[in-house]
Amino acid sequence: MKLRAFDIDMDFEVIRNWITDERTHAMWSANRIGFPMERKDFEDFLKRQKEEGDSAFAAENEDGRIVGFFLYGKNGETMEGMLKFIVIDPEQRGKGTAQEMLHLAAEYAFEKTGIAAVHLNVFSANPRAKRCYEKAGFRERNTTLGAFTYKEEKWDRINMILKTAGTIEWECVVNAFSPRCLLNKWSKVPFLPIYRWGRLFPCEAQNRV
Repeated sequence: MKLRAFDIDMDFEVIRNWITDERTHAMWSANRIGFPMERKDFEDFLKRQKEEGDSAFAAENEDGRIVGFFLYGKNGETMEGMLKFIVIDPEQRGKGTAQEMLHLAAEYAFEKTGIAAVHLNVFSANPRAKRCYEKAGFRERNTTLGAFTYKEEKWDRINMILKTAGTIEWECVVNAFSPRCLLNKWSKVPFLPIYRWGRLFPCEAQNRV
């Protein structure tokens, strides 16, 4: 897998078909993009996000097929990066695709943008996505109760963080079989590796926020 800049001409028609119901769309976009998603609306959304300093990325597999999408932005004051609007091709669920994309995104954030931590948000209505992020090394930092309303539902917004190299979380993401990470299995900190005998753990999460 590799990351590249999102190309709306090549990629829009692909990702628009990944989300086909209104509730899932709300989990992913917090209704900042209209449903059903239209190209003009998405272009305007990307333009606004770019003005705020965000970059749009696509994840490609070995065949050159787009399998994931996210935005990334850096806060120069807090020296934290943020992953936003994460979505995976539904055909890739259970294949480790989400884990691999998150690993590459975190690696880019730490190594290319010099941040001290990377964080993301997930709604309480999407516990499978939260478990997926936990497997990738993210840990819950805080929760905003009732942050979003979807019809008659109130969803909490959970902020999750992954700290930079030197922490046990990041070491387990990079190398699940390092001595520190293996010892961590028996500590009070949950065991976090994403590789088992050279293969990615499957991510069963519906990886949308």
